[in-house]
Amino acid sequence: MFQKITKVVGQVAESALSIAGIRTVEEPHYIKRSLTEAVEIREYGPRIAAETTVSGEKQGALNTGFRRLAGYIFGGNHREAEIAMTAPVGQARSGGDDIAMTAPVAQTGSAEQGWTVRFFMPSKWSMETLPTPDDDTVRLVQVPAETVAVLRFTGDRSAQAVAARTEELMNTLRDNGIEPAGEPTSWFYDPPWTLPFLRRNEVTVAI
Repeated sequence: MFQKITKVVGQVAESALSIAGIRTVEEPHYIKRSLTEAVEIREYGPRIAAETTVSGEKQGALNTGFRRLAGYIFGGNHREAEIAMTAPVGQARSGGDDIAMTAPVAQTGSAEQGWTVRFFMPSKWSMETLPTPDDDTVRLVQVPAETVAVLRFTGDRSAQAVAARTEELMNTLRDNGIEPAGEPTSWFYDPPWTLPFLRRNEVTVAI
């Protein structure tokens, strides 16, 4: 009972901190260098992610994908284990152990082809130790090491805002003679209730 109360208090505290843009979740490690004042280059090592593909418009797909993946990390798996969240959440085209969530959430894709929403798993887990999702639309994937160009922004993260920032990123790469090696991805580090001017949002593309 005490553990349950402590857990609820912790969740409330984390929610309160997130309103002010204070993040308490793990992020994948990377090495960075600046390309321009607005764009940086990051090198990530191999990572593991849980992902799902959703059809429909961008924001609705992100919400649906987030719910599916949250169901997995909050116990919707064969061991009923909870997985602590990490950041970011990514969006792209296309009673047991605690599993913390990381950030960001990633999203990539299109309304026609579907959107892939991805949660990165904490570094302490492996493909062998992560529990199998109960939902067969959720899959665990090994993300290889990659180098990405990143443009960070705050505030509005609507489809229109993300499209404008993506165009800015792609134009910067073109002006610097760099060829993209994949589709652009949106990374989100904060929940919807975070004050807009304190949100951390990013558009990225592999190079």
